[in-house]
Amino acid sequence: MVVQLSGQASELSDQELLRYSRQIMLPKFDVAGQQALKNSRVLIIGLGGLGSPVALYLAAAGVGFLSLADDDEVDVSNLQRQVVHGEHNIGMSKVESAAESLKQLNPNVAIETHAVRLEGRALLSALEQINLVVDCTDNFSTRFEINRACVAAKVPLVSGAAIRMEGQVSVFDSRNADAPCYQCLYSDVSDEQLTCSESGVMAPLVGIIGSMQAMEAIKLLSGFGQALVGRLLLLDAMSMQWRSLKLKKDPACPCCSK
Repeated sequence: MVVQLSGQASELSDQELLRYSRQIMLPKFDVAGQQALKNSRVLIIGLGGLGSPVALYLAAAGVGFLSLADDDEVDVSNLQRQVVHGEHNIGMSKVESAAESLKQLNPNVAIETHAVRLEGRALLSALEQINLVVDCTDNFSTRFEINRACVAAKVPLVSGAAIRMEGQVSVFDSRNADAPCYQCLYSDVSDEQLTCSESGVMAPLVGIIGSMQAMEAIKLLSGFGQALVGRLLLLDAMSMQWRSLKLKKDPACPCCSK
């Protein structure tokens, strides 16, 4: 399903056609797919281990507008895995640090920053002009709130998680009445001992999962390929084995069930 885009950006310039030529030559993606990316507005929540590759790849791929949200500052312990930040960014707002890197990577991308925790009405307001949300946060309470907002606004959500040597990725698209939401998957969980600061994480793992989130976002925005709606991919990086699980809508889900 293609994300319905709001507004219309200018046509691709000759310079952009050259910049994105390796994507444009892909069958079924073509110029139309690239134009769709340019017309798109994506909200990335969390500019840490997952948000770093998501932001870098979406900017490099030519998504026209990126809205970045994170209330944290860059710390030296982040640099092991949060590749959008550098040593010179320590102490800086993560969204401003990321915006600096993305502008160097691709000056054609418009960037908006929210150096606050988006929640409540602020989160719903942020979704009004957004085509897709990528959740790169690291706790269940925040993920549940993002999911509720996306269900209410009917905005597709690309979800990822990574901890220790394990990762997962899925897509939740509330525009499809039969599709599950994030809370259909997790109904009652605790955040205890489930953060990287408590449990640890291997640096390339967040790169793998974040890159897959970026890929799913690009597919949704351009209508290219088949998105991970109704499926959950699980990675055991210790053995480098993937599992794919089918997800069904929970008729008793407190978030998306009528």
